[in-house]
Amino acid sequence: MSQLFNELKRRNVFRVAIAYLAVAWVILQAADIVLDNIAAPTWLMRALMFFMVVGFPIAVIFAWAFEMTPEGIKKEAEVDRSESITDKTAGKLNRMTIGVLTVAVIFLLVDKLVLDDKDPIAQVTDRSVAVLPFIAMSRGPDDEYFADGLTEEILNSLTRLPELLVTARTSAFHFKGQDLPIPEIAATLGVAHIVEGSVRREGQRLRITAQLIRAADGFHLWSENYDRDNENSFDVQTDIAEKIATVLGVVLDDEQLEKMHAAGLRDPAAFVAFQKGVEAYNRAHGAGDMQLELLTAANGWFEEALKIAPNLSAAHRLHSDLYAHLLVDAANGDDIPAAEQDRAMQQMLADLDSGIRSATSPSRRLSITYDKALLAGQWQSLTAIVDEIASLAKCNEPGWMDITAIPFGRARDFLAISEREIKCDPLSYSGWRSAADAHVWLGDPVAAIQVATEGSAIISHDLLAYTLFYANLSAGRFDEAESLIVLGGSADGETAFMWLTLAAARGEAEKTQLLLADYANADNPNNESLISAAAIAGNRELANQVAAKIDSRPYGYLWLMQIPSDCRCGAPFDLEVTPNFKQLVEDASLIWPPASPIEWPLKTW
Repeated sequence: MSQLFNELKRRNVFRVAIAYLAVAWVILQAADIVLDNIAAPTWLMRALMFFMVVGFPIAVIFAWAFEMTPEGIKKEAEVDRSESITDKTAGKLNRMTIGVLTVAVIFLLVDKLVLDDKDPIAQVTDRSVAVLPFIAMSRGPDDEYFADGLTEEILNSLTRLPELLVTARTSAFHFKGQDLPIPEIAATLGVAHIVEGSVRREGQRLRITAQLIRAADGFHLWSENYDRDNENSFDVQTDIAEKIATVLGVVLDDEQLEKMHAAGLRDPAAFVAFQKGVEAYNRAHGAGDMQLELLTAANGWFEEALKIAPNLSAAHRLHSDLYAHLLVDAANGDDIPAAEQDRAMQQMLADLDSGIRSATSPSRRLSITYDKALLAGQWQSLTAIVDEIASLAKCNEPGWMDITAIPFGRARDFLAISEREIKCDPLSYSGWRSAADAHVWLGDPVAAIQVATEGSAIISHDLLAYTLFYANLSAGRFDEAESLIVLGGSADGETAFMWLTLAAARGEAEKTQLLLADYANADNPNNESLISAAAIAGNRELANQVAAKIDSRPYGYLWLMQIPSDCRCGAPFDLEVTPNFKQLVEDASLIWPPASPIEWPLKTW
């Protein structure tokens, strides 16, 4: 037996086996990354593994039966032992194996420290928590709003602690009224812990119950009941937040406690009014002709909340939205008197200034600051604000930056910002949409399709469906893009625009021109989409004509600034025909023309 062992060593069989395994492992790891990023079918990886396994005994047998000589490879039986160079071959094999193992170690480090961080929701930290909407156990007219307010107060207090990852309100409130298992909710939100509770009112007395649950095994780490009068009920939120933070291992010093106390409203009436405003605000978006009416109703509630709590930053920001929509509608040609437009601009800026002053976090302050600079036409500071937001480790709050920063050379920064937003708010469409769009502008449509598909599987939203549509166009997957239009099943103006866009991407000139004529002659065509449609159809004259008309209006830039993002076609119009917009672009040193992430065969400029 020892003789066989020595002969295996002499013929370098062991060294060949080790070297083969090391090389095979590195090849398989590299192939796994490459094949995954090009969306290759899974059978390719299985086939590669099969060939690697089959090749191992072949390599071992070859090492036993053959030998390297100065004259080349010969059968071992034909080599004179006195002329054998197996010792030199052994040295080469040793050096090769050490080199491959070094590569393997470097790969493992990169995979651990770099690649793992690319998935914004793959890793769950122990210090992560979602606060689900507290259940209103009584049926008073405002009890549910009160329970929602208490929930958000606890959430706001916890977000003041940088050591914790706290799921944003949008995602946490998605599960309101749903009786789902805690592990399923935690897995969807990417958190390790869940807070749930209930509120029961009996006259002026409240019974509040809260509990912290470890999602992995359903174990209740902490729970407590609170009996309070209605007037001091919101003192409970800080105590609950402190107990949760302590159980999760956060050491609270005086400064942190002060921040947590400062985050609360401390007034039940203010938060009930704010919750009613948020409800109307959410209904307004996507309500079509009813949008301004619902936003006006929402502002009535926000104003009531601000009378009681004038430093409620979120209410100031949401209150500004009505005036932004009025100005955008005016820029699109709606008949709104100039004096009313000016009043809307002044009120919007006043709201945003108040939101900035009362912001309780750097991310909210910077997000509102960006919106104010953009909407006020003060574009010189936009780049610096994006730099600050990109440098933050905390989550960004969605705003106008989502649709204006990416086309002007900030796609890579915004990809990182969007991935953080997904991690904090996985059931909000804006993070998924922006991440997919950023991948498109970075020239990686396959990654864009993967992100948009993953997001669509988690949350259904029209804008996310459009993003997936454009990602497929960018990848040249026209049949897949067409299937998305068919699945939509609608015959409205947006669907008509998608059919036109698909024909233009395919280079179908005659069909595109017919669709463009129909779209331009439709009742109340969307001017923003009309410019994009004309541009991708190659009708430069029409695109310039509509853009010039919009630019001539007092706040026309509010409409024009959105078109590069929506068109994804480089310069949708000639900058010279929009002198007011051109001045803003030049003042801000923005890239013009923007990149064209999709190839449009009919567009010649």
